[in-house]
Amino acid sequence: MADIDLSKADPNFRRELASQPGGEKIAACFTCRTCTASCPVSAVNSKFNPYRIIRMALYGLREEVLGSDFIWLCSSCYSCQERCPQGVSITEFMTLLKNTAIQAGHAPAGIKAQRDIIKGQGRIYAIDEFDNKKRNKIDLPSLPTTCEVVKFLF
Repeated sequence: MADIDLSKADPNFRRELASQPGGEKIAACFTCRTCTASCPVSAVNSKFNPYRIIRMALYGLREEVLGSDFIWLCSSCYSCQERCPQGVSITEFMTLLKNTAIQAGHAPAGIKAQRDIIKGQGRIYAIDEFDNKKRNKIDLPSLPTTCEVVKFLF
């Protein structure tokens, strides 16, 4: 594990996260590590450690947290949250970190690819006339081949 350089810490990152839904109680984490012990992802992949992620965020390590690939490993199973003695909403906090990472321009290639497909076609799975013929054979209504409203939203 690499050493953490606290000279790059952003003291406002903690306050920024705490002021948003999902981050309100993050400062209540008192390092019991129950979240990590109950996490099924952490049992399989040691890179994902909810306790360490929380600590890094509280220390203000914005780029290290948002630019990492480990925040995307959370499966949102709520095991950590259900067992937290302080009532910290860890799953919501992980969602907040993911949303903040996307806003900062850090997203896995798969998320970016899905965004580009939706942006271009209006949906993640392209519908063409062949698909509509199959739908009609089983008495399902045809779907439009483009979704202009979604494209407009992007």
